Amino acid sequence: MKHTLILTLTAIAVIVTSCKKKADENTDQKQKFVITDMMLKTTTFAKAELKTLKNEAKFYGKISADNNKLIEIYPVVGGNVVKVYVELGDYVKKGQLLATIRSTQVAGYEKDMSDAENDVVVAKNNLKTAQELYEGKLNTERDVLTAKSELTKAQSQLARIRETYKIYNLKPGAIYEVRSPITGFILEKNINQDMLLRDDHTNNIFDVAEIDEVWAIANVSESDVQDVVLGANADVTTLSYPDKSFHGVVDKIFNFIDPETKAMKVRIKLKNPDFILKPEMKATIKLSYDQKEKMLAVPSSSVIFDKSKNFVMVYKGKDNIETRKVDVFRQVGDVTYITAGITEGETVITTNELQIYDALND
Repeated sequence: MKHTLILTLTAIAVIVTSCKKKADENTDQKQKFVITDMMLKTTTFAKAELKTLKNEAKFYGKISADNNKLIEIYPVVGGNVVKVYVELGDYVKKGQLLATIRSTQVAGYEKDMSDAENDVVVAKNNLKTAQELYEGKLNTERDVLTAKSELTKAQSQLARIRETYKIYNLKPGAIYEVRSPITGFILEKNINQDMLLRDDHTNNIFDVAEIDEVWAIANVSESDVQDVVLGANADVTTLSYPDKSFHGVVDKIFNFIDPETKAMKVRIKLKNPDFILKPEMKATIKLSYDQKEKMLAVPSSSVIFDKSKNFVMVYKGKDNIETRKVDVFRQVGDVTYITAGITEGETVITTNELQIYDALND
């Protein structure tokens, strides 16, 4: 019995010693973790450094066409709409025919053109006759000068009417052509074939806008007005493209409160080369701006969130990488501000950090 007890105690001691030895081996393996040369080639680093503290505010608004590149087209004459060549949303080029209108007013211009052309012919004949009579000593030089003056007047009147035709795109047959003044998209269309337009029609029939650049209009509540400044960086997302961010800066602040929205409007210009941003799209606008103080910062890609805590991998060498718990003050885009856990100048891993973290902390 005594002999059995001794054997049992001896076995337990051997097991405990073995487990302890194995645990020590595992600890040594973790402490001796060495990043491979292959992984090192794809691993990037950054130093913790003091940076101006930025803040970020989120607002909601919409995409709008640039008012400086939006043209409202009004008919210069009334009449019957013969044909409409475009639809809402169509892409049109400068000078493209949008619609034709047959008008009694244009018919009046045609009569004026015909009369002016006849007046020029008559004036030329009168001048020729006056010059011939003058050469035959049958009239005076004054009569020739008068004839020249009448020809000049007739030619000026004809030139004026021709210029009117050119400006208003008037064509023979009492036709008024509506052409696009710019290259862009049809944003509004208030005209249909066979529609009768009154001479006193005051509403626009087309809106055409260039949208290679658009505006994001943010609605800023009164409590946030003090935080918005010209030049603030802006990141804009839309419901249609939630994973795509469009970058710009605040270039205009409308310094009044809109009585309808109870908010101040802020404008951000955005490049839109592929026309994927459409006017009236709902937008989320994040504005980031500098504050006066500085704080230690690291790239956001270096921060690992695990078990409700934040960590960074501090790199001191291939075989000397430390998992460091840090206190995050704020994240603004690709920069994270740290209040504790790391010191200025220390190097953190910004790619492959998750694999290294898992290897050291499993």
